[in-house]
Amino acid sequence: MSGRMSGGCWTASDGVDLAWRETGQGAAVILLHGLFSSAEVNWIKYGTAATVAAAGFRVIMPDHRAHGDSAHPHDPALYPPGILARDVTELVAHLGLENYDLGGFSLGARTVVQAVGDGLLAPTRAILAGMGLRGILDWDRRQSFFRNAMANFETSKRGDPDWLAIQFMKTMKVDRAAAALVLQSFGDAPRAALDAFSMPTLVLIGSDDEDNGSARELAEALPDATYAEIPGTHMSCVTKPEMGRAITDFLTA
Repeated sequence: MSGRMSGGCWTASDGVDLAWRETGQGAAVILLHGLFSSAEVNWIKYGTAATVAAAGFRVIMPDHRAHGDSAHPHDPALYPPGILARDVTELVAHLGLENYDLGGFSLGARTVVQAVGDGLLAPTRAILAGMGLRGILDWDRRQSFFRNAMANFETSKRGDPDWLAIQFMKTMKVDRAAAALVLQSFGDAPRAALDAFSMPTLVLIGSDDEDNGSARELAEALPDATYAEIPGTHMSCVTKPEMGRAITDFLTA
């Protein structure tokens, strides 16, 4: 990708070392990656970060704990409810950010909902990508899918419902013990959490992505949402140049 990439490592309040990457200069935009992925795969590899940075933004991309270059602890005590949202809140404080936009894809979007819904963060604008209403209000169903995928890790066959997810996990060399702990740190979000999204919010979805339910229903449930589609499935839409363009169009409108 074009542009200089920087970042580093910081230590959360519970002693876990966490990594982030960033590129560009200007108003800060924090982008959170999806489950089993990383900042590199979700935002950097396919050019989304470069596109957003080129529009005049400082794009900040943390790796969740148990993902990417962040630590992968196996102590259940280090995965209390809402830990990923707390990590983002502490990163905002660590970087001294006062005004920023906050977005996420899939699990990242779920983390944004928790952070905003719990009153931990109040971004200027929000982006919920790869997420539908069912994925917010019925996370336990989605969590069960991934737990089954980890249980079927060595036995799933092409054509099975969890086969593609397992192939991605293998590609990413997922630490399954740590990933299972991340999963249990989330629960269903109350519908009231969506009422906290008083800021303009982009709901962005692949045209063939219904993995987390209806994104259009999610947009309709938010106070001030813009709905947009880009090509692709849940797995492929992050590889499309339209992802970066849609985010940039929203941030510069």
